[in-house]
Amino acid sequence: MAVNQDIPFRSLLEALQDLETPFHPRFLYRLSDLDALELAQLKEAWSQLPQWRRQALLEDLEELGSADDLLSFEAIGRHAVEDDDPRVRQLAVHILWEFDAADLVPVFLSLLEVDTDELVRAAAAAGLGRFVYLGEIDELPKEELHTIEERLLSVIQDDRAELVRRRALESIGYSGRTEVPPLIESAFTSGDKEWMVTSLLAMGRSADERWEGNILSMLDHRQPALRAEAARAAGELEIFEATPHLIDLFDDSNEDVRTAAVWALSQIGGEGVREALESLLARTEEDSELDIIETALDNLAFTEGLPAFSLFDLPKDDFEATMLDILDDEDGLLDFEDDDDGGFPDIEDDQEDEDFPD
Repeated sequence: MAVNQDIPFRSLLEALQDLETPFHPRFLYRLSDLDALELAQLKEAWSQLPQWRRQALLEDLEELGSADDLLSFEAIGRHAVEDDDPRVRQLAVHILWEFDAADLVPVFLSLLEVDTDELVRAAAAAGLGRFVYLGEIDELPKEELHTIEERLLSVIQDDRAELVRRRALESIGYSGRTEVPPLIESAFTSGDKEWMVTSLLAMGRSADERWEGNILSMLDHRQPALRAEAARAAGELEIFEATPHLIDLFDDSNEDVRTAAVWALSQIGGEGVREALESLLARTEEDSELDIIETALDNLAFTEGLPAFSLFDLPKDDFEATMLDILDDEDGLLDFEDDDDGGFPDIEDDQEDEDFPD
């Protein structure tokens, strides 16, 4: 953003080192896309910052980066994963979740295997899921995918922290390895809520129809966390049989369940889904839920292969040109780019809720 690039970097560093004054949010944007000189200057100042300032800064950058895809705090994340403070390292890994550079794989693997803090190891395990997915769609060398899978399988068996083992299973859920389904099945039948949630997330990532019955059986479970994760998994696997159950969840007492059901329906699509979402939109008053439903309707348009906007909102000449484009298209539909993260699910902050990252 030009307005933020106009801020002299020296002014930002001075503000960062002024511990008596809150760090102004406008400086956060200036930390995006640092060049080599700016990064070197930040590194020099970094060691002089107190722990609380480093933590607060990375918390803000993680939140901002997640909300705005145009911002990149990758350079800071790469530096901060070597910080002495485990909370700073964990936040740095969260920031790096958004990037799929292959040279992050050894960084995450190292943290997974040698870091002394379980939340850092869990964050690294979760971050490796993106690379398992990339390997499954042939965007990562097979040898590298094999290495990641082997290390995750080892962690599932041997890591002393349950949270790390669960995150590792969630990440390897993308894998087509024959060892994975039995691990998912074992977690699902364990009777432990947290492991069952993990198994449902892994099922959703598996692209495997074998799990449809298990997922459907959890949509009315008494535990909200299981209902929500089952709804998300139903959306990921596009289980059409789940549609009426998901519509019923519009009235669930738990907000996370309602949100999961709305988004899942936008992924599945099909007869009656648009009408159900529009009806829900009409009777919803909370602004946050309105935003979610509207975003789901946009996603449903993508799912159904239609523009997210109404063609009838276009001027007459533009309307006719757009219709000609549609008719001339080889498949009868306009091409729309898929989400660049391949539908990689959001993962919540382990620090806030150690039960499960979304």
